[in-house]
Amino acid sequence: MTTTPTRHTGLRLAAGVLTGILALYIALVALGNITDFGTNQQFVRHVLAMDTTFKDEDLMWRAVTSTALQDTAYVLIIVWETVAALVLVLGTWLWARRDHDRARRISTYGLLMLLLLFGAGFIAIGGEWFAMWQSKTWNGLDAATRIFLLAGVALVVNQLPDGRRDAI
Repeated sequence: MTTTPTRHTGLRLAAGVLTGILALYIALVALGNITDFGTNQQFVRHVLAMDTTFKDEDLMWRAVTSTALQDTAYVLIIVWETVAALVLVLGTWLWARRDHDRARRISTYGLLMLLLLFGAGFIAIGGEWFAMWQSKTWNGLDAATRIFLLAGVALVVNQLPDGRRDAI
């Protein structure tokens, strides 16, 4: 007996692949930050201290110079990345098992976590509040924007209707 695949199988496959790519990416980022803690620790410290910005007096009051607060922020970023990776890995696994409704829901949570981290955290807070855009040395806006856009595309693909009446 042969079965005819539904015409929306490609959409589900795309959602699963995009979710998997982002799961792999953020898992590698979290692993790198855990195993090579010092490299991005310096990045976070410099961004929060605003020590490589234009040092405009009207902005420097925003600087966080306490290394304890800087390191706390960095650890919270790593925890967020790790949880997002686990959520996205679960979403990918659910897509592979063809549990589409739960895969869509779990993947959405993980992708929203990435959008919050890279959009609100790095682009808005790091880029604007801490004026990271002014730094030639410690500027992660291009990388953050790439991941923000990729996560956004993946979220849109995850949310596209798949033609079933019971789709969310």
